[in-house]
Parts: sequence; C-alpha cells; structure tokens
Amino acid sequence: MTLTPEPFRLDVSRETEARLKSFLTLLRRWNGRINLVSRATLEDAWERHVVDSAQLLALCPEGARHWVDLGSGGGLPGVVIACLAAETHPDLAVTLIESDARKCVFLQTTANELGLSLRILRARIEATTPQQADVVSARALAPLDRLLPLVARHMAINGCALLPKGARHRAEITAALASWRFSYEVHPSRISPASVILKVEGLRRA
Repeated sequence: MTLTPEPFRLDVSRETEARLKSFLTLLRRWNGRINLVSRATLEDAWERHVVDSAQLLALCPEGARHWVDLGSGGGLPGVVIACLAAETHPDLAVTLIESDARKCVFLQTTANELGLSLRILRARIEATTPQQADVVSARALAPLDRLLPLVARHMAINGCALLPKGARHRAEITAALASWRFSYEVHPSRISPASVILKVEGLRRA
C-alpha cells in the first residue's frame, strides 16, 4: 500500500476503495444520530479520517496476526485498517474494543454491510480480557501517560503500539517516561505537519 500526498489517494483496488467510500457514507449517516466524529471533519473526511487512519497500516510489523483498536468509536482507525487488511494483509485479524453500546451497534452494522470479518467487543478497555495483540492502536483516546496502561494490558510482549499524536507529542512522551519504559519511533503524519504516529515497543512499568 502506498500513499500519495496529493490528492491523498490510496493505492488500493477498486473494491477496497468502494468499501472505504461506503464506510464514509455510513459514518456520515450515523453521525447525525450519535456523535462519532466532529461534524466539521466530515467535509474532508477522506483525508481527515480514511487516509489518516490508513497510514498506520504501513507501520504494521511483518507477520502480525492480531490488531486491536482501543476505543474504536466511529471505527477510526479500526474499520479502515480492516478494509485495507482484507486486501493487503488477509491473515490479520482486527478486534475493536468500544464500551458505548450505540457505537458498537454502528460498528457491527458497518462490519455487516461492508462484509468485514471484524471482532467487536463491547467492554471497557481496562476491564476486558487482555488480547495479546501484535499491534495496538488508539486514536484521540487519551494523553500518552494515561493511554499506556491500556495499551500494556492488550499488547503482546513482542508487540507494538501505533498511536497518532498531535503537536504536543514530545511533552506527552516526557510525561509518560515518569512511569513507563519503552522504545519509540516518531513517524511524520502524511496529513498534518504538526502530527505524528508514535510506534511504541518494549513497554514496561518503570
């Protein structure tokens, strides 16, 4: 999979592109009933949500078999990852963890209508069974120091976390290092020059 900065095209099959566009149609339709994403972001939803989520898959370790998305909400990045993985990573199972019942209904409806093999867990992240995932993602869920305990619960020993972060990511890393030890890589976002994707590995309590 490759990303082209302008006009934010994804190098995917027509089937996958159609599936992603169908996802956005569902997102817009349901967003009028329940708050899935900010309404202001729907005008450029392909860039802000689809491409922004899709760039995480390029950082997926080779041989990963289980991806867990924490606090999936409107399916970002989890549903986008599942759409792409169906074409490029057919052995990658995707699990979405979401505690809000209405959002889970949206996620299940989306999975059914798009023909995705998604596992959706309606549960609190800190209470559900540890998932031992090869990859853990979380988008706009919490600052890093509060997010890492949730990540650690569900990440396999040799796994990694892919965490989109904004301009304050350096301050978040510093705060997290007070309680945690980990190695990390900072990957620039293809969408916003102020944003990054943190790839976190070797996570353990300080």
